[in-house]
Amino acid sequence: MRGESAPEPENGFDASLSLGDFVVGERADALSPPAGWTEWRQSAAWEAQLYQPAMLQSADARTTIEYDGKPQPVINLCSYNYLGLANHPKVIEAAHGALGKYGMGACGSPMLSGMTDLHRKLERALADFLGREDAMLFNSGFGGAMGTIAGLLRKSDVAIMDNRSHLSLRDGAVLSRSRVDRFEHNDPASLDEALSRRQGKRNLVIVEGIYSMDGDFATLDSLLDVVEAHDASVFIDEAHSMLACGSNGRGAAEHYDVEHRIPLVYGTFSKAFGAAGGFVTGARETIEYLRFYAHSYVYSCALPPVVVAAILKALELAQRDPGARQRLWENAEYFRSQANSLGIDTGASNTYIMPLIVGERGRMYRIGHELRRRGLWVAPVDYPAVPEDRICFRACVTANHTRADLDEALNILEDTLVPDLLQKA
Repeated sequence: MRGESAPEPENGFDASLSLGDFVVGERADALSPPAGWTEWRQSAAWEAQLYQPAMLQSADARTTIEYDGKPQPVINLCSYNYLGLANHPKVIEAAHGALGKYGMGACGSPMLSGMTDLHRKLERALADFLGREDAMLFNSGFGGAMGTIAGLLRKSDVAIMDNRSHLSLRDGAVLSRSRVDRFEHNDPASLDEALSRRQGKRNLVIVEGIYSMDGDFATLDSLLDVVEAHDASVFIDEAHSMLACGSNGRGAAEHYDVEHRIPLVYGTFSKAFGAAGGFVTGARETIEYLRFYAHSYVYSCALPPVVVAAILKALELAQRDPGARQRLWENAEYFRSQANSLGIDTGASNTYIMPLIVGERGRMYRIGHELRRRGLWVAPVDYPAVPEDRICFRACVTANHTRADLDEALNILEDTLVPDLLQKA
């Protein structure tokens, strides 16, 4: 049976407005938001309750968050903890050991005083794992991607990006002051047109292993054919695919057997590693150059040693236990197929990340509160993060979800989201 709907307050919230309407606007003071922003945010207080909830336990398959001022047990379909490594006992044990030896923080830039023997060990382990000459670490996944792109490209270069590229990659291209061109998502013909427009330039084609909003793989084979035909360079961001894809966990490039065709690989520790930070691997001379020109590396404090120790143990466990990846993919296939059978549109997703498309802002927030009240935690994704007709919830399935967890989540969706979709149809 459907539960009672969460009470929706009577206020003046304008569902036709979104964050995209307040990027620019009239304002007398550079430190003040555009006109109407504060009033809109106040009117949207009920909707905003779905964002930034306080998590009261670890990011496991079931956890507890604060909702409506009270602890709320939830099935967690919001987490990037794809392999369950964030709270693995051996990872926690490794972190405890490093905390006792090295203390909390690195307390310095990697270039000056922030490196430890643990940092060097992790760099070597990552390079060996991915079959590259060298690796370097960043204290932020976003900052590392941005710093790598900004460190590589110059004003006369061209960044050619999939139009679904993550903001960190786009910001890196902007900071580099290079020219930016885009191609239609996963479209080789569109990429060919973009590269043809930029003949004679030094082009860097930027793709992702898995796109985080759509949950689909990059079509690497066909895209790389085009890149190579134009003699361009290519960079892949494997943030959501590293450790979780490929027979050995080396990402989407391994999944498609194209590792040898991609010279520079970026990844993050905040997804399947269950920690924080990022890394880039490639030719030794490229990495050595980036150590001096990636500003988010040179001018930021190094990763805390306690985090580095946890990542090292997570990398070891992921290589030792391929069964976790198998469980992840089995869970993803089960949940997606069952959701589709209920009439839920999961878009082009073919991975463990999937949109549950609603398509209308007011409906998404109303259903989001009902899901939260019923004990299902999915992420609301609004425009401009996705197109307005693709407003959705994003569900992330993990290896640690049991079949009972997934069935209960599907039952809640059947009682809440599905009737709304049928009514809309």
